[in-house]
Amino acid sequence: MNAERIYKILKGPHISEKAAMSADSGNQVVFKVATDANKLEIKAAVEKLFKVKVTDVRTLNVKGKVKRNRFGLAKKPNWKKAYVSLAQGHDIDFAVVE
Repeated sequence: MNAERIYKILKGPHISEKAAMSADSGNQVVFKVATDANKLEIKAAVEKLFKVKVTDVRTLNVKGKVKRNRFGLAKKPNWKKAYVSLAQGHDIDFAVVE
C-alpha cells in the first residue's frame, strides 16, 4: 500500500459518548474511514501512522440522515466508521499538546 492511500483511508477520529465508553472498557479507538476501505487496509494504516499493534478491526456503514432545510429535504452523505482494537499496552492519544 502506498503512502497516499494510507492518508486517504483514515479521515479522522470519531468522538462520541459510545466511542469514549469503548475506549475505556475495550481499549478501542473509533475512526471515520473511506467508504471503499477494507479491514486489512484500515489495520495497516493505523499501525503505520500511529506505530501501535492492532488486534481487530470492525467496520460499519452509517446511513446518512434526511434533514430539512430551507430548500426542502436534503440527504446527508453515507459514511463508514471503524472500531479498531489495540493490543494490550498500546494507546493512541489524540489530545497531545506541545
